[in-house]
Amino acid sequence: MTTAGKGRLVALAAVAVGATVALAGCASGDPLDSGSGGEGGDSGSETIIVGSQDYYSNEIIAELYAQALEENGFTVDRQFRIGQREVYIPEIEDGAIDVFPEYTGNLLQYYVPDTTATTSDDVYAELEGALPEGLRVLEQSPATDQDSYNVTRTFSEENGVTSLADLKDVSTPITLGGNSELETRPYGPEGLKSVYGVDVAFTPIEDSGGPLTLKALVDDQVQMVNIYSADPNIAANDLVTLEDPEGLFLSSNVVPVVSEKVTDEMAEVIDTVSAALTPEDLVALNALSVNEQQSADQIASDWLAEKALF
Repeated sequence: MTTAGKGRLVALAAVAVGATVALAGCASGDPLDSGSGGEGGDSGSETIIVGSQDYYSNEIIAELYAQALEENGFTVDRQFRIGQREVYIPEIEDGAIDVFPEYTGNLLQYYVPDTTATTSDDVYAELEGALPEGLRVLEQSPATDQDSYNVTRTFSEENGVTSLADLKDVSTPITLGGNSELETRPYGPEGLKSVYGVDVAFTPIEDSGGPLTLKALVDDQVQMVNIYSADPNIAANDLVTLEDPEGLFLSSNVVPVVSEKVTDEMAEVIDTVSAALTPEDLVALNALSVNEQQSADQIASDWLAEKALF
């Protein structure tokens, strides 16, 4: 490894000190040095495939992982914008993808639909044991980006609605808008009925809470929409995110799902990125994509440089 390469790794380790137990325990030397005893010391020997959902925020996170790995000598093949969970999970399970940014709560519900875990720690602990053989999750990030139900400020004030529990007292029909798969998810219309006693109609809008979803909400074509909590459009459009006192939505922290090809050295690099990514960071990164139309690779490069991660 070159002197410059070691310098980058020292910077990575320094940022993560105190942020993760794994990195804190490596203070006696460069934890990512290929001579430190991790698996797979030859960093350039195998190409690692990094994938992402068909969702701009997920692509940004995947780009963070990919660039950090490349800066530390690993060869990366990007396969981004694959689709939604029903499409890409089989590819991960088949070993076609090695690193994928996921979300703890939603991924747990994919494998354990009837889970009763709701808190961040409980969800993560159960998820570790729920994955099929050959897959594991690395350390979860402080950053969160979970499903949330949102209404306009006008709807909230006219109907006295600030919580999902308040919806049962609304006298006019409510239509929920979101990606088509939402209709059958545990927190979709059936979940609203079983947990909160609320009946809603459903309209599919296939842009993951994007401009089509916002327009449908503002135009009153739907009265409630599913938008991921780290989306800057929630604040920009003065939407009201309805509280979820009964835990319909599981806590969902950003978490990397990886294959057996990911060595200890690679995991340390990715864990360092995860530890440095805060909820506020993720909203800000998303705003650069949504509002300033910056590319995922530029957003990732600038953030990694700002955090002194290379």
